[in-house]
Amino acid sequence: MDIGLKLRKIEAALRSLSPHERGCRLCPRECGVDRRAAERGRCGTGHRAVLARGLLHYGEEPPLSGVEDVRRGGASGRTPRRGSGTIFFAGCSLRCLFCQNHQLSWGLEGREVTDEELAAVILDLQARGALNINLVTPGHVLLPILRALRLAFREGLALPVVYNSGGYEKASVIAALEGIADIYLPDLKYRSPEASRRYSAAPDYFEHASLALEEMRRQKPRLVLDGNGIAREGLIVRHLVLPGRAEDSIAVLEWIAERLSTETCLSLMGQYKPLFRAPQDVRRGLTREEYESVVDRVEALGFEDAFIQSGTFLEGEHLVPDFSLEDPFPWSGSGRGD
Repeated sequence: MDIGLKLRKIEAALRSLSPHERGCRLCPRECGVDRRAAERGRCGTGHRAVLARGLLHYGEEPPLSGVEDVRRGGASGRTPRRGSGTIFFAGCSLRCLFCQNHQLSWGLEGREVTDEELAAVILDLQARGALNINLVTPGHVLLPILRALRLAFREGLALPVVYNSGGYEKASVIAALEGIADIYLPDLKYRSPEASRRYSAAPDYFEHASLALEEMRRQKPRLVLDGNGIAREGLIVRHLVLPGRAEDSIAVLEWIAERLSTETCLSLMGQYKPLFRAPQDVRRGLTREEYESVVDRVEALGFEDAFIQSGTFLEGEHLVPDFSLEDPFPWSGSGRGD
């Protein structure tokens, strides 16, 4: 890892993106608030990042969290469950009505941190053996994140940086992250503007997410694993199948196959739960038949690399975190940080 290059890229990104603090247009909402004047955007946050948790997380995809006997994409070996150094931020520019992390996206649970405090959390996760630094829902607090990464790289950070996003991003902002983000982990939630309007008040979701994902793929076209099957760089696209919306899921997959590639690594999630303010039409769990119909399409389209969840995951209860607990993920053995 060329730390000098990372630092130069961060400086360039800060120069191009910092004007947004005085009239924020970092995300497609473009609410225009002056964050330096203590105004809060539609995302709910202001000048500083609001940190909810920094912990070693074992519930991400295996190349991010680390698993025993990893054998994927030609790599084989054994690696300890070291975990993904995952940092959850409060606030969100998308705010889906069914969000499983609604305590953070809507409830803003967490504490404001300085750039120095955030850098210290990053370095602590590295010291505890994290495989990467996994930034969850980072777009609305990108500027304090970049400032913290600048400090952390100067102090010896040497881990891949994961940009873990809901997909509702501006392609121009993603372009500014080239050379900084090593692994992109976006959702592609919807193809239908009607669905994205209904569930996320964002009828333009696909318009922006599709361009953002094309930019991510331009930068990181393939998932690159080390000898132990751990991701070093690349792109993993997540999609959560919603009840009654299998046709939209299939449309999402068809777009990925056509516009990105069937070489794109997919993570097809089936753990939907009707949480928070989920509308009546999605006030039920996903059926096995619905999920398997989408899996069938993954196979028919010829995707080469896909994470498919098995039967027990369709229940999903154990996958719902509770950020009121000291350990929001008690089933995975996460280690809590600050």
